[in-house]
Amino acid sequence: MSEGASEDQFVGRRLSRRFQVSLVWEGALVGLVGGGVVTLYRLALSLAERALRMATGAAAGHALPMLGWLVLLAVAFLLVRHLILWEPATSGSGIPQIDAEVIGRYDAPWARVVPAKFLEGTLLALSGLSLGREGPSVQLGGMSGKAVSRALGRRRGEERLLVTCGAAAGMSAAFHAPLTGVLFALEEIHKEFTAPLIISVMCSAVVSDLLVSQVVGISPVVSLSFVTNLPHVDYLFVVALGLVCGLLGALHNRGMFAAQGLYARIPERLAVLRLAIPFAVAGVVAFTWPELMCGGDAIVELLKSSAFPSVAALLALLVAKYAFTALCFGSGAPGGTLFPLVVLGGLVGAAFAAIAMRLGLPAMFSPNFIALGVAGLFAGVVRAPVTSVVLVFELTGSLDALLSVSIVSVLAYVVSSLTRVDAFYEHLLASLLGSLPEERITDANRAEKDLATVRVGSGSRLEGMLVREVPWPDGVRVLMIERAGEHVIPTGDTRICATDELLFVSRSGFLDDARLKLSLMCEQRVRPS
Repeated sequence: MSEGASEDQFVGRRLSRRFQVSLVWEGALVGLVGGGVVTLYRLALSLAERALRMATGAAAGHALPMLGWLVLLAVAFLLVRHLILWEPATSGSGIPQIDAEVIGRYDAPWARVVPAKFLEGTLLALSGLSLGREGPSVQLGGMSGKAVSRALGRRRGEERLLVTCGAAAGMSAAFHAPLTGVLFALEEIHKEFTAPLIISVMCSAVVSDLLVSQVVGISPVVSLSFVTNLPHVDYLFVVALGLVCGLLGALHNRGMFAAQGLYARIPERLAVLRLAIPFAVAGVVAFTWPELMCGGDAIVELLKSSAFPSVAALLALLVAKYAFTALCFGSGAPGGTLFPLVVLGGLVGAAFAAIAMRLGLPAMFSPNFIALGVAGLFAGVVRAPVTSVVLVFELTGSLDALLSVSIVSVLAYVVSSLTRVDAFYEHLLASLLGSLPEERITDANRAEKDLATVRVGSGSRLEGMLVREVPWPDGVRVLMIERAGEHVIPTGDTRICATDELLFVSRSGFLDDARLKLSLMCEQRVRPS
């Protein structure tokens, strides 16, 4: 089949109503598969963490059982190291790998990633390393989406869409928060909002949440409380917390990146130490400060208890939990940081509330600031303020928090951005792309092409230009213009208007670069009066 005929067939499928409908059931199928995998993953982690608490609790204070536990840690370390060497794509949280898949720069083998990541996460939970389940859940979900795409014989462009659906399903099942899963997939991973994408991602996240609800119940992973909305006179504390969270978010990222840099300095001949260090520290922590183990469920229970810790105790927990998390994550251990990040945010909010109470904040509002700390630190670290607002809404089940959470999230996002410290996952993605072996990079010269859309903003550079006058990026060709519900086949003399939606084709592997350039050209500008 000629290139033109293949391209016409591709465009026809993209514009057909059948394609719009297929996105619904394909997204639901990805949600079913990805949600099923992550549900099993959550059950495995729960059993592992329960076994960890029982074993270390029984062994504490007894020399021989403690030595036996350290031997088991050594075995777990060797198994995890072997799995990472067998499939390097499982190293780290897994979210950067999914980011790279979606932008067409990475092609991981899903059939190896899923079992390896599943086993690695279970072993890490059993070992007590301070890592979360959300990053691995996003990768497991994304790889499930890739498996569905391959089973259905979809092209690379549609495959990336289904990978995004899987990421949403994984996040939804991990946090038990479907809206958070949708927004995280769109705001952080795909970075594009189109109707077909939103519909398919929503279907995937909802089906995934429905599945996990049937197995583990309907309660969120972290249940936060929000008393009632703050009086306006106390909003100065909200503003102050937003500024603090922005600075701490930048500090969090700088510290995590520094930890990775320190591990990278270990000579290659001693590379085994990179993973051995956090396992060794986990063995010490298990018998000296067990609250620091795993994602931080013990700290969450402490924050929800009636015996509220002192400011000194909260700050000590905050510093120790962050240090242990940085030590574990920087090693490249296959676990995430999102759940520890939520725990750290809760500690920041609790410590801030304890200090603010001495300055006149009513004690009844301290639970509010725990929730606000979660939103603020999430926004400052990940730079996804909308997702942070929705996350806290789903964890509290209250719309009373909307105004104050929005203020904290926006301020934290702005302050953190002004520090010029990289956003967390963007930095990890850049590091990943810079270190990929040649065989794992997607072949950009394949015959496949990618389709995408971009909307022309009012006052943008493209508005009013003829198609032949536009300096299109290399390898890009506009195939269709949707204008007021009508499909226009462009010629060189077609004039581009504001609100036009351009359907363009790009060589596979160059779509992300082409979309960025066209988005800048189509960006709405405010015209001077």
